[in-house]
Amino acid sequence: MSDAPATLPPLGATRLSGSAASDFAVIIPAYNEVANIPELVTELRATFERHGLGGEVIIVDDGSTDGTAAAAAHAAEAWPQLRVVGHRRNFGKTEAMLTGAEHTDRQWLILFDADLQHSPEEIPRYLEKLAEGWDIVTGRKVGAYEKRFVSSTYNRLSRHIFRLPVSDTNSMKGFRRQILDEVHLRHDWHRFFVVLAFARGYSATELDIALHPRRHGEAKYSGKSRIVVGLLDLLSVWFFLFFSRKPMLLFGVSGLLLAVLGFLTGLAAIGMRLAGHGFRPLLYLVILLEVLGFLLFGFGFIAELVAQQHAELESFTRRMARPQTGSGGPGA
Repeated sequence: MSDAPATLPPLGATRLSGSAASDFAVIIPAYNEVANIPELVTELRATFERHGLGGEVIIVDDGSTDGTAAAAAHAAEAWPQLRVVGHRRNFGKTEAMLTGAEHTDRQWLILFDADLQHSPEEIPRYLEKLAEGWDIVTGRKVGAYEKRFVSSTYNRLSRHIFRLPVSDTNSMKGFRRQILDEVHLRHDWHRFFVVLAFARGYSATELDIALHPRRHGEAKYSGKSRIVVGLLDLLSVWFFLFFSRKPMLLFGVSGLLLAVLGFLTGLAAIGMRLAGHGFRPLLYLVILLEVLGFLLFGFGFIAELVAQQHAELESFTRRMARPQTGSGGPGA
């Protein structure tokens, strides 16, 4: 992300053809964005008409208390391509994204923010890129960004730890809907969606997209507490990807190291005792290291059993989702 002006592709009228122009849905999480809704819907509708888009728009009211749902529902009365769904209370952006996906069967999904910090004219560019065969297209924000330090820190850590081919994981994005059938997102894990999908073998690329100042209100899905939460989530995702399939690498190796350290400490204690310099605290340290070592090693075996059950469950789920072939039934 940069504060300097960037040369972005011109947002001219583009006529997409075939499924690229219709088999998609724009999902918009909205929390207390009543002031932005009229302009949002007006500009989205203008973009759809200008580019001949036949997809749908789903605004997910995430438990707003300012009339966002009513404003969106009123706008939907005049535009059949717009639908409004909602949560009874504020759950978060991840849950809003999943709710929107549950209410559409379109092949492609575009995650778009309600604050209009990105232009709806970016949507055809995403669709064109997805039509090239990419599974995920993310946006690299170009322009002044009030959360630049925090966001860039997350992105640098993600690129370094997970070897990602994109530089911004928490921006406007487009992706295949089927990815959500394989990638299971927990609360606030929308920012790691690209990480988890890439780890499953899905391809990813990015586009430079202009970042505009927020027109009304203030950022809702932010806050200083999210810095700590985000770092803890990063550790959770790292643990999930690297150790969930082979937990013995963590628990078993750690347990063996502690047990060996306890053994060596015991030898040192015996040597000191024979030399007439007994040191009782060393005995307690030996006991502690050995107990912790064997406990961790035991946890490793239990975790391996859990990982095996998880792998079998995933395999069963894929078999159930696979189209059934061949004839069956009595007399077949």
